[in-house]
Amino acid sequence: MRHGRTRFAVGFLVLPVTLYVVYVIAPYAQAFSIALTNWRGVNASPQFVGLENFRRLLEDTVFWKAVGHNLLLLVLLPVLTIVIALFFAFLLNAGGRGGTGGVWGSRFYRVVFFFPQVLAIAVIAVLFQQVFRPDRSGMLNAPLIAMGFEPIGFLSDTDIALWSILGVLVWQAVGFYVVLFSAGIASIPRELFEAAAIDGAGGPPMFFRITLPLLWDTIQVGWVYLGIIALDVFAIVWVMTPEQGGPDYSTTVMAAEIYRNAFEYSRFGYASAMGVVLFFFTIGFAALALRLSRRERIEF
Repeated sequence: MRHGRTRFAVGFLVLPVTLYVVYVIAPYAQAFSIALTNWRGVNASPQFVGLENFRRLLEDTVFWKAVGHNLLLLVLLPVLTIVIALFFAFLLNAGGRGGTGGVWGSRFYRVVFFFPQVLAIAVIAVLFQQVFRPDRSGMLNAPLIAMGFEPIGFLSDTDIALWSILGVLVWQAVGFYVVLFSAGIASIPRELFEAAAIDGAGGPPMFFRITLPLLWDTIQVGWVYLGIIALDVFAIVWVMTPEQGGPDYSTTVMAAEIYRNAFEYSRFGYASAMGVVLFFFTIGFAALALRLSRRERIEF
């Protein structure tokens, strides 16, 4: 019986493990090997250059500017998204009278919040290009111009372009995490909220003493996912911004520089070195976030 169970498990895992090795592990290994060459994407026998590409990275000011932008997004995107999503999820599920239900119309609001998830990233980028237009056709600048103010260059001003990108990323991500946290809050026994209400607890005490501790595992997962999104962001920047990361590289990110060097400059070896750095940034963040946010599991 035991041998039959082992054979069944091995037979069941052969295909998915093989696919994972071929389509995930092997490309990673190939990227690591290409990073040690000067391959330009066309020559059949690239020259081995060792760590030369990584040495060049240390002197690449544009790449380190991109790293700084990714780190800024890494700090702010998870914080803003999770705080906003927790606030709306609590209102939709436990924000009613006595903490026993959501606000009026909560089902409709869930659909509205989730709507950005239905849109493709490229569609969102094109949509906000129109929202941020610096003329009378821009949704945000049109009222300013009508009132006699100067239009704001949301995507052309180097001081605020990255903040505009951050706003779009938060807008796009909040809906999913509202639904995710709503599912977590719905699994918390109503008796806990009712007992807290009987004891005279209001909304904030219920949130910080009941909802937040019991949602911690879900928040931890959301934090890691949002951090990975912040490090891997590409389409929004590439489609939405002038000069694909401009103006003057004020919105460029690591993924954009990888694409630019590989497919515009044909420096695949150098781009692969950037990809290796991004890989270790992502793995390091995920491990660190899971380690620092670990806490004792609460049972109920």
